[in-house]
Amino acid sequence: MIKARLFVWMPGLATLLNYRMADFGPDVKAGLSVAAVALPVAIAYAELMGINAIIGLYACILPMIIYALFGTSRQLIIGPDAATCAVIAAAVSPLALGDDSIRWQLIIVMSFMTGLWCLIAARFRLGTFADFLSRPILQGLLNGVALTIILGQLGKIFGITSLPSGFIELLIAFPTSLLSTHIPTLLMSLGTLAIIIVIKRVRNMWPSLLIAMLFATLVSYVFDVEKYGISIVGDLGGGLPFIPMPQFDPALMRDLITPSLNLAVISFVSFMMTARSFASKNGYNVDADQELRALGMANIASAFSQGFAVSAASSRTAVNDMMGGKTQLVSIVAALAILAVLLFSIDLLGYIPMPALGMVLIVSTWSLLSVRSIFSMRKRNKEAFTLCIFTLGAVLISGLINGVGLAVLLGLLQFIRVIFRPTDQLLGVDDQGMLHSMSKDNDIQPVEGVLIYRFNSPLTYFNVNYFKERLNKHIDSQPKRPAWVIVDAAVSFTHNDVSVFSALNDIVTALKAKGVTLVLAGRRTSINRWLEKNKINRSDDDLLVVPDIYFAIRLIQSKQQIQQKEIDEREVPTTRVQVEPDEF
Repeated sequence: MIKARLFVWMPGLATLLNYRMADFGPDVKAGLSVAAVALPVAIAYAELMGINAIIGLYACILPMIIYALFGTSRQLIIGPDAATCAVIAAAVSPLALGDDSIRWQLIIVMSFMTGLWCLIAARFRLGTFADFLSRPILQGLLNGVALTIILGQLGKIFGITSLPSGFIELLIAFPTSLLSTHIPTLLMSLGTLAIIIVIKRVRNMWPSLLIAMLFATLVSYVFDVEKYGISIVGDLGGGLPFIPMPQFDPALMRDLITPSLNLAVISFVSFMMTARSFASKNGYNVDADQELRALGMANIASAFSQGFAVSAASSRTAVNDMMGGKTQLVSIVAALAILAVLLFSIDLLGYIPMPALGMVLIVSTWSLLSVRSIFSMRKRNKEAFTLCIFTLGAVLISGLINGVGLAVLLGLLQFIRVIFRPTDQLLGVDDQGMLHSMSKDNDIQPVEGVLIYRFNSPLTYFNVNYFKERLNKHIDSQPKRPAWVIVDAAVSFTHNDVSVFSALNDIVTALKAKGVTLVLAGRRTSINRWLEKNKINRSDDDLLVVPDIYFAIRLIQSKQQIQQKEIDEREVPTTRVQVEPDEF
């Protein structure tokens, strides 16, 4: 019993305890490949946030192991992510006031709070909120993050130290700052890029980012590039996590509540998109609530190991899948490989040139850009395209935190508008008696004496009056007033709303005065229960509740036939037989 409950909480542990040795070779190979890709990216993302590069490694090791135990995805690799790091940097930098120690502490606290939000959400089974950020919002967000990061690395690439931090300000100042380009730094950047491109074209399976960074580090070590004015990472300190604890103001935690909540939402949305896509490709399912719990545990583990918040690393997950990784053991192998580097090669990492790191960041972030998919969205859905472009512009102009908040607000307003003023249709039948929406472009005919109405939204207090207006308008616009009105209740009557049933009572009364009977088709059991709770007692001549629309049509046609038969019987003339007298 205890073992079964443990496996429910730690599904990865069940996989590892029942491990198949046939998977060991592919898993080790994939794990080493993942570590080769994760090392340079983790260091670069730490530099992106303005903290010691070694912290990027802290954010890989324990979170990877924790996810391997708690996660349900066999391919997903967790670790530093561009969007996650950009959100953290945007939230923490104004609060740190230039103090690197406080910046690091704030990052740790924010990572812990993010994990805590995820655990709370998992406790209340809110995994379905993975779709809270719509795909257009996420597309705009990721493209905005990518452009912000890429532009932010131009100073490292060109060796320009006087560039402002804001996107718009940097975009304006960069062309005039090109005159102060540091040529040796630019050559180091271009050399790193050239190695990455050549390896990708000649040996695509090789870890191009790691090889390029190793080559740049070797050049830095042999030629002492600092004397040529090229910046390097410098002293990384000891291999194991250690943080000084200066005086810290707990009041700053209040300023991290909203950013950490935003970070939890953004992380989980991108997390689930990656997990679901690779699970679908490999023929299994992932549990959204368990994944939410695993993400929370991984972030808390990162905070305790003095790292920063993590999410799904799509590029490293793709490497794992491409190399044939079969189980969560891949994450453990990768984590141990990174730990070995941390313990035995830490001094060498200090020689990494900053322009090489900047180029690695640009290359790894480039995959987030998807301009073509944004403009293809324009043809499919203009509202989605507008939302995507708005999110992109908001992130670039007002910053990441404000941009995401504005985009989510706009998305919610669009959703409310759809529910507040939804579309509706009149339904009819074809030659085979099948229901379809009626329009000028088809030959779907109405059922004689019947109006079938569908309101494409759940009814609630703020749209029920619009429902009444539209229903009356359709009834009044018919050439001949229908004797029956069927409403598709399966679509619109989804919950017990006092305002809705009060309005329904008014609708039934108004229709009765016109000689019209209302039929609610669908959700028969629920609607009858709700009618009873709201004390709405009506006769069958006023209101009928039936299982579905087809049943309603058959019932009405049956009643119409009975009524017609009664009419015919009343209209048949009485035959009088006259007997003529016999003539003699």
